[in-house]
Formats: sequence, structure tokens, C-alpha cells
Amino acid sequence: MSQDIREIVPASCALLGLGEPTHLEPAFGWVRNDLFGQLAGIGFRSVALEVDRVAALAVDDYVRKGRGTLDAVMREGFSHGWGESAANRRLVAWMHAYNRNRPPQERLAFHGFDAPTESMSAPSPRPYLEHARAHLGLDLGADLAELAGDDARWSRPEAVLDAAASPGAEPATTALLALADDLWGALYARAPERIAATSREEWHRAGVHLAAGRGLLRYHRQAARPMDQPERVRGLLAVRDGLMAENLLAIRAAEAGRGPTLVCAHNLHLQRPPSSMRLGDADLTWSGAGAVVGALLGAEYAFVAGSLGRSAAIGLGEPEPDTYEGLLQRRAEGSGWGLTAAPGAGSARTRTDTVPQQGYFPLGAAVLAGAAAVLHIPDGPRTTAGHQADAATAAG
Repeated sequence: MSQDIREIVPASCALLGLGEPTHLEPAFGWVRNDLFGQLAGIGFRSVALEVDRVAALAVDDYVRKGRGTLDAVMREGFSHGWGESAANRRLVAWMHAYNRNRPPQERLAFHGFDAPTESMSAPSPRPYLEHARAHLGLDLGADLAELAGDDARWSRPEAVLDAAASPGAEPATTALLALADDLWGALYARAPERIAATSREEWHRAGVHLAAGRGLLRYHRQAARPMDQPERVRGLLAVRDGLMAENLLAIRAAEAGRGPTLVCAHNLHLQRPPSSMRLGDADLTWSGAGAVVGALLGAEYAFVAGSLGRSAAIGLGEPEPDTYEGLLQRRAEGSGWGLTAAPGAGSARTRTDTVPQQGYFPLGAAVLAGAAAVLHIPDGPRTTAGHQADAATAAG
């Protein structure tokens, strides 16, 4: 195994997906920091994490322009609880220090590529549409407020979990979506005058907000469709990953002239084949963001699958020798975490010793298919402890 990711990055790569099999093992964040440091040395100029794209604008302001404070951006710039991660805090602080005294074109950028949704709720699209309306200087505030109604009615869990309680199918929502489309057209039609009056950065931020608002409307419309629960969940997963893919393509368009982008998320979002999960007695299958961008970008997209041997932190024991993780444990013996070639389909079996509370999705033929490599961490807490010690030494 190797700890040098530069050895496996294809020359054609513009977007490198780095997956993890569970969000609950902190070691992947610490190893990601090491790998992004290596990639910055060969021309990568941005990282995209599985956090809300709008919220992450505050993090990018801090790392590239020095706006705000580290404490503030960790509170406000991360969704889904990721601002509490020590590894994420270390990443943001390191990027801020790296960018100091570098010219703008060489500074590292921070992006989120997720939609502003949580697992059981999604907010009102009104504030996002309002931001774009204000940028364009249009007198539509009363129309937006009337059509959207009370923000709280959108963010209730019932609005996502119960089609009958969702505002997504209301006539006012259809009108709101039409208004959002009109705003999108106006944003581009009036780009020259708005950029001259404000700045290209402000125009871009308006577009990020507007894309989020339109995406939320699509998500709520999907939640309002009456169907059995497994199919509803599959539809919502597909909409969310579609929004992730759109965000990644937009990020790549913005970063194309500067260098490649490292994107970090769960394996399910980044793998090249369709994603799947079990919900009760139903098997759900949908195209993840990696499947979408892989189909559109071809060789410009590369994926490294994440794998975990054992972790006392999440109660994951030693894998059986004949599983994919067991095979990788033998490869890693004595070397710690590392990157290695993906095992071939049929060379091992999928492990079965996991429980839902671990959030762990075992390696299988689908996640490994088309992977440029596998990042395997034999022991999560041991890897985390080593990186935290290194960070403490560097800070001291």
C-alpha cells in the first residue's frame, strides 16, 4: 500500500472523488487532510465537501479572503453537524494559512456541493430566492412571501415524510417554481449590468442561492408525490444526488481555469455504478452524483473508494478474512492506512457483521467497479489518534 495519492491520480483527472464507507469514523477526515495537502502540491486548487453549498460560501470567504473568524465559519459554514469535526476545523485552518500571501489564482478554494437538506427535513426556498431577487433589484418581495407562506411549514419533518403534509404540490408552489425560473433567466439576461453594478462575485453568489432555491422546490415537489414509502425515499435520494451532481458540475466550471478539485463524501454518493441501499424489505437503487458526473465527464472523473477494517469508535470489529475488507486488512498489515488497487469482483465477499447504527456500507462489487483505487484504514481510532498527535505537535 502507498500513502501517496499522487501515484494514482490519472493525468486526465479534473474531479477526484474520495469516498468513505461511513460518516461516523473520524479517521477519514484526518486522512483526507493529508491527501489534499499532497494534491495541492500538484495543482489541485479546491476541495468540495458534502455540506450545503450556500453555507460553505462563508468558509470560502474565510480561507481565500480572510473574512470572519475560524470559530464563526465552523458554526455557520457547515451543515449536517460537520462544523463540529476536529478534522474539518484543521482543514479550514490549514487552508487559511496556506493561502496567506499567495496570489488569488493560486489560493485554495472551499466548496460545499450538497443541497441545504437534512435527513428528515428541507427548509423553505424563500430566503434563497429572495437573495437572488434582491441582487436583481426586482420588486417581487411581496409575491415571494405570499406564495411561499410561513417558512416553518416547509421545514417540518412531516413536509418530507408525509406527502399529504407537503407544500410541494400546492398551486402556489407551482407558481413559485415558475417565478424561480423567471429569476434564473433574468440572472443571465442581466448579467452584464448586474456584474457592472455589483461584482462578478456577487452575481455568482446570487446564482448559488438561486440554484439552491430551485433545487429545494424540486425536492419538495418530489416529497409531495403520493407513493409507497420505499419509492418515496428512492425518489428523494435521486433528487438530492441529482442536485449534488449539478453543483459539482457548476463548481468544476468555476474552477476549470485553476486546477482539479478533490470532492469528499460517502461512497454511495461518489461511486461510478448506481447506488443501492436496503429499506425494510425493499432494495432502493438510484444514480448517485458520482454516476452522473462520471457519465458526463468520462475520464475527467476518478473515484477512490473508502474502506474501514475495524473501529472501536463505532463498534466495528475485525472483518472476516474472506471479505473485501479482510483482504485489504492483509494488504495493509504493518503499514497503517494506505491506497491500493481495488480488489476485483468475485475476489472476496461482502462483509455481514455491520449494524445500521454504524452507518457503515460494506464494500461490494458495485462500489469497487471503476474505482481508481481504494483508501483502506485498518483501525480507525488508531489512525485518528496519530493524526491528532501530529496536529497538536504542529500547533505547539
